[in-house]
Amino acid sequence: MISPVFLSLKLALVTSALLFVLGMPLAWWLASTRFRFRFLVEAVVALPIVLPPTVLGFYLLLVLGSRGALGAMWQRFTGHTFAFSFEGLVLGSVIYSLPFAVQPFTSALASVDRRLLAASASLGAAPWRTFWRITFPLALPGIVTGIALSFAHTLGEFGVVLMLGGNIPGRTQTASIAIYDNVQMLEYTAAAHQSLVLLGISLALLIGIHALNRKRNWRMQ
Repeated sequence: MISPVFLSLKLALVTSALLFVLGMPLAWWLASTRFRFRFLVEAVVALPIVLPPTVLGFYLLLVLGSRGALGAMWQRFTGHTFAFSFEGLVLGSVIYSLPFAVQPFTSALASVDRRLLAASASLGAAPWRTFWRITFPLALPGIVTGIALSFAHTLGEFGVVLMLGGNIPGRTQTASIAIYDNVQMLEYTAAAHQSLVLLGISLALLIGIHALNRKRNWRMQ
């Protein structure tokens, strides 16, 4: 049986990888567009920050459950429900952690000097080549920050995971839910061990982010 900590790490890793793939194009569009109603898109992206996790989880459960349109379609093709599965946790985590990836991505991409991009274009470089040769390396610290924040945020999820995935050991029982269960059963030693692991991982990520930003600021001086 998969341990709750390992399941949380797996969920955080898959979620942060998907957020990099899906969030980068969205962040690039937000950083470069002159769309008049861009603020509406930014508001939708930031909504999970202020929306209670149980509310978000409830609506996702309605959509992804066996009675929901997407949930019924998924069950028809796969033979099992989307809710109360690891795949459902991944989708919920991607939506819930979206702003923690997209906002740092957008800030990092927007901070790249446009004169460098214009110079690259004037020399005949294709847009994709300019992005990978200039934009991406200069924005890398912010991109790494977004990935780390989304990883740490997913690692500590509770409300969305509980509403959408339930509490199925080895399948949807993440570390945060296992800690809650252990406290409910007065198993404080097990809860302390699991909490210590999450604390150590989260602290290491934050230290890495601050060290990276400090190194970047030192180089720019």
